[in-house]
Amino acid sequence: MVRVRIDLHTHSTVSDGTDSPGDLVRIAADAGLDVIALTDHDTTAGWDTAVRSLPPGLRLVPGAELSCEAPAADGRRVSVHLLAYLFDPAAPALVVEQQRLRRERRRRLRVMAERMAADGLPVDPDEVLGELGPDAPAGRPHLARALVRAGLVRTVDEAFARFLGGGRGYLVPRSDTPVATAIDMINEAGGVTVLAHPFASSRGPTISEDTIAELAERGLTGVEVDHPDHDPATRRRLRGLADDLGLVRTGSSDYHGSNKTLVIGQETTEPDQFEALLAQATRAPVAAS
Repeated sequence: MVRVRIDLHTHSTVSDGTDSPGDLVRIAADAGLDVIALTDHDTTAGWDTAVRSLPPGLRLVPGAELSCEAPAADGRRVSVHLLAYLFDPAAPALVVEQQRLRRERRRRLRVMAERMAADGLPVDPDEVLGELGPDAPAGRPHLARALVRAGLVRTVDEAFARFLGGGRGYLVPRSDTPVATAIDMINEAGGVTVLAHPFASSRGPTISEDTIAELAERGLTGVEVDHPDHDPATRRRLRGLADDLGLVRTGSSDYHGSNKTLVIGQETTEPDQFEALLAQATRAPVAAS
């Protein structure tokens, strides 16, 4: 029996990946994938190029990874990433919110770069932002690459560990979309939603099982179970939670090109779960070459 390989979480140069949308789909095909989702941060700008570049036999799921927040048990706000697929990118409420998020990302990156420059680090804020398109989402990996180029660190991971991670003096908080609001917007735009790496505790505080249950009632479609930042025990816990709540279970690499030591297709989604995800979308089709 032929195994269908599906990776539903990847990033291109349109946000914080290092491969163009066209190169990304070719890399996916060369890796033996059958289905790939393009999920750049807070933008759909890479969709058209990816569709035009699709190699024979590869299917593309158009998507985005939305920057969100949710309440934690202790009352703090927790960063949450929401994978959205197959939605209308021209839905008015979504367009306005995505524009706000992109402006927020650029403001945040400039503040961090200016703080570094003020401390004498070899970072030019104008140069960092100048490398991005006028409406491209700006992320910490762009600043991390600038630190690598300046010779201050050897890798993007080292830049995050020393300068850009949680608890570091240069990290600036964002003002993200409440995750329940984002789910509503995507549902209204005909799409489906999956919580990205919801229990990846290495990234910082995570949301609770109770919050996920509340989001399932709100209209959340699925959870990303198989992710490089989830250990086996976490995957078992999430798989059981998804089954209890009737949520789709996905698996994905979270590929960023050379920005992260992740291999495209190293985590995949089971075909029956992919079909269950598609069945709940009401708007955009999957593209095929």
